[in-house]
Amino acid sequence: MNDRNARIIILLLAVGFAVSPVLSNGFGGFYTESFPVQVDRWPAQPVGWAFSIWGLIYLGLILASVWALWRPETMPGWGRAAWPHGISLFIGVFWIEAALRSPSIATAMILVMAAAAIMAMLRVGPGWREWAPIGLYTGWLTAASGVALSVVATGYGILPPRTAAIALIICVLIAAVAVAFVRPHVWSYRAGVIWALFGVIVANAGAGDWLIAMICGAGIIMLAMFDRFIPKSSRG
Repeated sequence: MNDRNARIIILLLAVGFAVSPVLSNGFGGFYTESFPVQVDRWPAQPVGWAFSIWGLIYLGLILASVWALWRPETMPGWGRAAWPHGISLFIGVFWIEAALRSPSIATAMILVMAAAAIMAMLRVGPGWREWAPIGLYTGWLTAASGVALSVVATGYGILPPRTAAIALIICVLIAAVAVAFVRPHVWSYRAGVIWALFGVIVANAGAGDWLIAMICGAGIIMLAMFDRFIPKSSRG
């Protein structure tokens, strides 16, 4: 497949991904009724309004895809990232419907989406038009993968809600730091994770779970100040 065709496909997938919530009932988090083990809440799941970040993600991915097709010389890395990015978007088109029907299948899907998005983020060029939208998308997916795993672990009785939340939040932070270390200049990646952590803080502050709120707060500070620990020569 030539570069131009790959860019056209990415644009079509980005549009399809953005339209998918309209074709379903939308998604603001998993429902307890979907699992055999019923709990009052999942501590790792962000407050409902935090999911509004998807509007910005959809818009960013579409605008980047349009620009990459219109001015390909300004986004040379878009073609290199096409395959993993396309796989992530293709799965994303069907993700909401899967989440509403089978959270366990949706969790497996979002793990593949996140892994493919990370691969795409590592392949894009140094220009902000390339890494900014994919970075935000990948950052949110990194956090969402941890949330989904904690919910499934609780919903199927593998771990208690609080234990699952703490374990998976720590895993998300480890993964986020590892990815950020490889691409420290992609601050939008860290921003996506930080937004998810902020949503978890709000949800847990309202429930009085200050331990989880403090863990997320420490993670936000660490990611926000990440640049201070990276040599300037490595930030580009």
